[in-house]
Amino acid sequence: MKVKIINKSHHPLPAYETFSSAGMDVRAFLTQPVELKPLQRALIPTGLYIQLPHGYECQIRPRSGLALKHGISLVNTPGTIDADYRGEIGIIVINMSDTPFVINDGERICQMVVKQYTHVEWESVERLDDTKRGDGAFGHTGLN
Repeated sequence: MKVKIINKSHHPLPAYETFSSAGMDVRAFLTQPVELKPLQRALIPTGLYIQLPHGYECQIRPRSGLALKHGISLVNTPGTIDADYRGEIGIIVINMSDTPFVINDGERICQMVVKQYTHVEWESVERLDDTKRGDGAFGHTGLN
């Protein structure tokens, strides 16, 4: 599938780092480094603008290495970029660690996954079909 993209940064386009990667790494597009103090969040520009086909979304997800090694995550994860959005992609990054973290220009800050979706039509009913699980919720299957 071809997706239209405008790259106003001087960095490479989002790219799959390995052959079987589901997500493409996205880079920060900064004029100066951004320091995130513990629990601080910031909107990080990417310089990217995309045009997805109808029926597709772009999900923005954290990078596992940044999360594990530095406590860096995304506030609204997964973030969604809708097919009709034409503005710059911005990434809301948060520092969940107890030490400051600096984001530099060109640093890979998140992953982008393009997914197909389906619109649903609601059918209002008085009762839902029975299942073995029923209304069992959080932890209903136990620890093991």
